[in-house]
Amino acid sequence: MPSQRDVRNRIGSVKNIQTITRAMEMVAAARLRRAEQRIEALRPYAHAIRRMTREAAEAAGAVPSMPILSEHESVTHAGLLLVAGDRGLAGAFNSQIVRAGVTVGREHEAAGVTPLYFASGRRPSSSLTFRGLHVAESFIGFSDRPAYADARRIAQRLMASYVDGDVDLVEIIYNGYISPISQVVRRETLLPLQQASVLSEEPQAAHSDGAEDAEEPPRQRALVEYEPGPDEILQRLVPDYVEISIYRALLESTASEHGARMTAMRNATDNAGTLIEDLTLQMNRARQAAITKEILEVVAGAEGL
Repeated sequence: MPSQRDVRNRIGSVKNIQTITRAMEMVAAARLRRAEQRIEALRPYAHAIRRMTREAAEAAGAVPSMPILSEHESVTHAGLLLVAGDRGLAGAFNSQIVRAGVTVGREHEAAGVTPLYFASGRRPSSSLTFRGLHVAESFIGFSDRPAYADARRIAQRLMASYVDGDVDLVEIIYNGYISPISQVVRRETLLPLQQASVLSEEPQAAHSDGAEDAEEPPRQRALVEYEPGPDEILQRLVPDYVEISIYRALLESTASEHGARMTAMRNATDNAGTLIEDLTLQMNRARQAAITKEILEVVAGAEGL
């Protein structure tokens, strides 16, 4: 049985860890609130861009044959952008994105399509490399507070790969923010526009959980006259649509990361408290056993006299 000193030292170590996890929980909670505010501020603009892109595509009839808008004859390479975090200690936040990305990559391989991985965050990049998968490019250093410039840099890289023919399909996989204790993995197609999620319904996860604002309900809309024309407007909107879609994914992922870390640190703090109670009980039992042993020795000595 461990001595009282050993148990007391272990209790002190657990208390120190509990202090750290409680502090990390408070920091994550503060950052989560700011991330939620950024998402709430972005969603109306993001919905407007998506709606304008969809309406311009419908008005254009056939998507113009521009490099960024043209659909490739065959899909042989698929670009997969995995969005996660730079740090750990967030439960299954990072690992579930990596698992989902690898699963999607295997689906493409089964269909004869070669996946090309892009990673936003140090964790997915290192995990993919550890699994022996090549990462075309990593974007790191901004997962805690992404800026629009970061989304633009990622979007330009992906659009350049699509225009140059390096990839024939661009998909993004990220954690959609539902609540501090719930994040849902979402998969969206960005390019080509003909297959993009913007032209179809929103991802099912957004509707089933009800956290993300639904698209505006159908209502009577005024006829829109496009000047200089829906084709040229669509050509200008698509880069903005790709950028804002990636930026929204980055913000959703950031909020999900803070929520997952807050939950994980809260659970760690509670587990530390439970462990401290068990160790305190063990220490009291050891103290009681030592006292009982001393009393027995005194009694035995008295009887011997």
